[in-house]
Amino acid sequence: MTADHRSAFRDARQDIDTAKDIPDTAQTRAPSYALAFADNDFLAREELRPVRLQLELLKPEMILSDAGVVSTVVLFGGARILAPGAAGPGVAPGLKALAGFYDEARRFAALMTERSLAGGGTEGVIATGGGPGVMEAGNRGAAEAGGRSIGLNIVLPHEQAPNEYVTPDLCFNFHYFAIRKMHFLMRAKAICVFPGGFGTLDEMFEALTLIQTGRMDAVPVLLFGRAFWEGVVNWEALAEAGTISASDLDLFRFVETAEEAVAAIDAWQAPEKRRAAIPGR
Repeated sequence: MTADHRSAFRDARQDIDTAKDIPDTAQTRAPSYALAFADNDFLAREELRPVRLQLELLKPEMILSDAGVVSTVVLFGGARILAPGAAGPGVAPGLKALAGFYDEARRFAALMTERSLAGGGTEGVIATGGGPGVMEAGNRGAAEAGGRSIGLNIVLPHEQAPNEYVTPDLCFNFHYFAIRKMHFLMRAKAICVFPGGFGTLDEMFEALTLIQTGRMDAVPVLLFGRAFWEGVVNWEALAEAGTISASDLDLFRFVETAEEAVAAIDAWQAPEKRRAAIPGR
């Protein structure tokens, strides 16, 4: 709903404010008296899960639309991959070897943000998970290029605060992983996947599955670091076993550098739309 919309009905926010000034009585203190939409205890009830799912879908969608964000370039990647030189003595050697991808994510985000700004800043806005590591690198590169970027954070048992480079007005927090992943892909015009762990793998395979099954339009899917990805996933074995089609290996490509990724996006051509059901997916 746009800010200039006018309704004949009283605004809900007016009633929230008015309810703060009502007489303090046993009746007005009762939980049942609180306005339903302003009652956090009520909204957190088990029976209200469908409403909470809808709210998590609607809030970022409305804010991004109001902000004029038309499309995004999504960066997935590990929270543990720190900038070169930032890793302490206790960091695993493998993570130190991957630190260069922080810089590649940062440079790639800067290059794509410069392009976005040249076109008005509404297309190709960088979107990350909003946390540390590769996510921070993406938001940082966008900020250094003078542009906006999106952070889709999530509440975790060990609190993950948004990194300082996310555009504050485009920084979101989620309870539901499923809705968060929807928002990653709803506006995506390219998906770039850097080395990472379970969360990165989950995000990557969800995107590939949606494209493979025709539930999402095909977009460039770029995997940074061939050696890493071929080490953790035996792609050819999947095709040889018949659990995926050989043509499914064309849904993504490997890149090593920011410049190579930009060139791959420029050279990308959309394949024919796939059928919704593909045997062996």
